[in-house]
Amino acid sequence: MKHLLAAPFAALLLAGGHARANDAGAVRVSRAWIRVLPGDLPAGGYATLRNTGGTALTLIGARSANYRRVMLHKSMSVDGMSQMSMVAGVPLPAHGTVRLAPGGYHLMLMHAFHAVKPGDEILVSLQFADGSSLAVEFLARPANAAGAE
Repeated sequence: MKHLLAAPFAALLLAGGHARANDAGAVRVSRAWIRVLPGDLPAGGYATLRNTGGTALTLIGARSANYRRVMLHKSMSVDGMSQMSMVAGVPLPAHGTVRLAPGGYHLMLMHAFHAVKPGDEILVSLQFADGSSLAVEFLARPANAAGAE
């Protein structure tokens, strides 16, 4: 019975994420991880996104069933001071690569519905300006983690 329900659900997931041949289906994601902080502090989400297609894309948001809100942010240094601000989008050029990394573009995952622990795999749906989306598993890492390994 479990398999009878899983097939239609998987088909919906696959069909819902691809509006055109050159959309999110052309994006390859690697090194996806989340830095989990103590308590209700926001988690940071990082990954490498590679657009293998011939059309530029713009990442405009993300969603996760594990978090109430996921936002796009960018960290930068201004006059020697570190600042972080929300951004409307992250450009992903055709045949290009963008890193969501500490100190640059990243996801801010706010208000976890349940405790997220290092080692957990968190499903995040990346949302693109063309209406497409891409489901990605992010590995939860401890607060002192510096990278995906």
